[in-house]
Amino acid sequence: MSGIMIILFGLAGLSFGWFVYSRFIAQKIYRLDPDFKTPAHEFNDGVDYVPTNKYVLWGHHFTSVAGAAPIVGPAIAVYWGWVPALLWVTFGTIFFAGVHDMGALWASTRNKGKSIGALSENVIGKRTRSLFLIVIFLLLLMVNAVFAVVIAGGFVGTPGSVFPAWSAIVVALIIGQLLRRNYSLVLLTIAGVVALYLSIWAGTFIELTLPETMFGLTANANWIIILFVYAAIASMLPVWMLLQPRDFINGMQLIVGLILLYGAVFLTMPEMTAPMFNTQTAANTPSIFPLLFVTIACGAISGFHGIVASGTSSKQLDKETDARFVGYLGAIGEGSLALITIVAVCSVAYAASPEQWHTLYANFSDGGAPAFIAGGATLISSSWGLSENFAQVLLATMVALFAGTTMDSGVRLQRYIIQEWGDIYKINLFNKGVPATLIAVAACLLLAFGAGGSSGAGGMIIWPLFGATNQILASLTLLVITVMLMKMDRPAIYTLVPMIFVLITSFLAGLIQLVDFYQAGNYLLVTLDFIVLVVSVLVMLEAASVVSKLRKDKAAAADVR
Repeated sequence: MSGIMIILFGLAGLSFGWFVYSRFIAQKIYRLDPDFKTPAHEFNDGVDYVPTNKYVLWGHHFTSVAGAAPIVGPAIAVYWGWVPALLWVTFGTIFFAGVHDMGALWASTRNKGKSIGALSENVIGKRTRSLFLIVIFLLLLMVNAVFAVVIAGGFVGTPGSVFPAWSAIVVALIIGQLLRRNYSLVLLTIAGVVALYLSIWAGTFIELTLPETMFGLTANANWIIILFVYAAIASMLPVWMLLQPRDFINGMQLIVGLILLYGAVFLTMPEMTAPMFNTQTAANTPSIFPLLFVTIACGAISGFHGIVASGTSSKQLDKETDARFVGYLGAIGEGSLALITIVAVCSVAYAASPEQWHTLYANFSDGGAPAFIAGGATLISSSWGLSENFAQVLLATMVALFAGTTMDSGVRLQRYIIQEWGDIYKINLFNKGVPATLIAVAACLLLAFGAGGSSGAGGMIIWPLFGATNQILASLTLLVITVMLMKMDRPAIYTLVPMIFVLITSFLAGLIQLVDFYQAGNYLLVTLDFIVLVVSVLVMLEAASVVSKLRKDKAAAADVR
């Protein structure tokens, strides 16, 4: 089958999601109000709360939630066959991710920009807030520690990506200052994208590397430290100075990258060499159900999106109606990236024949970002006449920039969580920005080097927990939105059904992993997995109690009438 058929199917579904379903959810369920005073205006402090143009905010939100996950997840999950991955990416984006992301943004905006963990106290109860924050902090710890490893590995493996990745920061700082002085967004966008692509071209000639050993650490470990120093500084700067313009330019760069990739598919019409359903899986391959639904998180639905939507994006929303553009369209952007990833790693661009594909995908998790970069670079170079080296640097830079923007937002969000703990437990030190940021970074470095030794790859030790934990958080976020809708006497079925499905699949995945961790003797992961599962059950019980009380109150009110 031609890859074009897959692209057309996916794009048709995503178009329905944007033009039809998202409009229905925005108008009839969330009832977005253009006159509602958003937290960005109510608490405008020029640092975290800043009213922002919806196009700029979309760029920030999209690149913060994207990271490398919508590439890595689908590139691994196609091992079961490209049909299951395609269906979950398409329908997951339409009915799960878009509703979840827009809902988290709306719910936070309606609650003074509180994070999904903090506002759970208002919606469900005080105990829920503390439980929620445990899962959120653990997830952020995983994301920040692991993405630092991913970026560092990319810098070491593709030295040409180092120059454009750091050049993007300089470009963003300049654009941030010019936007503040009301320069044209269109002109700055064009100039920023051109500058970024010139730096990518320069990166094919300028390969920057660190010494193999420095201060007794490998180049990989030193990059991890440098990245966390940068993330700490970036997370304390006003969002308009670096976070917004960097994410926006990265978003525009992705759009250009997607145009190149999608255009390449239409120009070359690559045939799929991967099987629709893989019947030649290795003996140790995990079951497709429920693992497919936690392997592909970003690109279908992801709890991390709810943290970003309620943590940073809601504090920058100019109008409540912008939540549809920022939240739902951000999810569609991720879905489109996951969609092209499936074609890139399952077609002749990556493997010339079915036999070669099975060789490259001999075992589960043999894919990932390297497969996307290899397949995507072949697509671009064979159709647009660009050198394969340039295409590889372009895609490697794309992965590094996405992971970097996620780290920027992730450390900032960790700081918010620590400050919220300071409010809950009356710890004054935690309330201040600098100490909270240092604690957040210290926690990440402790995991990276404490668990991983001098390699700094400690985050990889608990990374197997990410999939199930992330999706459990997504179900809990949908739970908060569902209860909120019930309290407002609005239809909740459109969030309730996705919540139940994601909860069942992610909870089962967590139980399967719990057994696997125990049998492997990995008691750290057993403990952490058990904590996440218990916390999710306790939150569900709290929510069930609130829903039961709501129903009794409504029944009593009906009897009175």
